[in-house]
Amino acid sequence: MFRIAFFASHRGTNMQAVIDACREGRIHAQPVVVISNNRLSGALKRAKAAGIAGYHINSKIHPDPAHLDTTILHTLEQHEVDMVVLTGYLKKIGPKTLMAYRGRMINIHPSLLPRHGGQGMYGLRVHEAVLAAGESATGVTIHRVEAEYDKGMVLAQRTVPVKPDDTAESLAGRVLVSEHALLVETVGKIARGEIPAYHVPQ
Repeated sequence: MFRIAFFASHRGTNMQAVIDACREGRIHAQPVVVISNNRLSGALKRAKAAGIAGYHINSKIHPDPAHLDTTILHTLEQHEVDMVVLTGYLKKIGPKTLMAYRGRMINIHPSLLPRHGGQGMYGLRVHEAVLAAGESATGVTIHRVEAEYDKGMVLAQRTVPVKPDDTAESLAGRVLVSEHALLVETVGKIARGEIPAYHVPQ
């Protein structure tokens, strides 16, 4: 069965949506490992509750970037991971891990990229930027992961209207609903082979 890893820094709600879909048979895949840079993250608690292996791996534990990268890659290989899903992971992926899983690593971002993407654009910052720009719509993007933040090939997008009385928090809540739905839909398509997951040779 298609084996999925998740990288998450905080709550892990998008991750939970995929785990639930796998358990319910809506996605034909098996979540096998969760990696977080934050030992207190909700994602690691969710992994434990679901009986999925969870690892706290970060630069404080592994200050040498090359060793950190190798440790993450070894963890993925140990669990025979087919695809990596980044769900609110706020750290850059190391070059060895990126090369090994290039084409098989996706990220979800809470805007319609290329709008409001890039380094430092995450969480409420994105929604605040949307409101500050006076935009009438925002949305969700799922894309392949490359070396630059939010620059990989777009696989799916979904639009969410901006309401006149929206705050960053209210907008974030509506976008999150679409995040869950679009991520489950997209991971399901990848698991079924409708969207190819492929390895790009070095």
